Amino acid sequence: MAKLVEIGALVEKHVASDSFQKIYELNGVEYVFMETGRSNDLFEDRQFGQFGEAAILTLIVENKSKDVVLEQLATELGVLKSQSGLVYREKAMQKFKTFC
Repeated sequence: MAKLVEIGALVEKHVASDSFQKIYELNGVEYVFMETGRSNDLFEDRQFGQFGEAAILTLIVENKSKDVVLEQLATELGVLKSQSGLVYREKAMQKFKTFC
């Protein structure tokens, strides 16, 4: 069985920035990556005409903790409310290697 799984989220940039440290400290989370950009999907707040600032969070999580982390992530990011983002879980990762 794979030891790690990838979990992702698409949310407004300020939500991701405000929650980044709390998410990183969740039990079972190995890594958190955040990429930012602009999106015309999902969000009501659009600072740039048709577009709003968005962030994609990618978490590398221990497989045994994935369900708990997924639930905590959804709560922390507030994605259970409409038009506030989405969270998804990918299949288990067979390999993950860091490069230093």
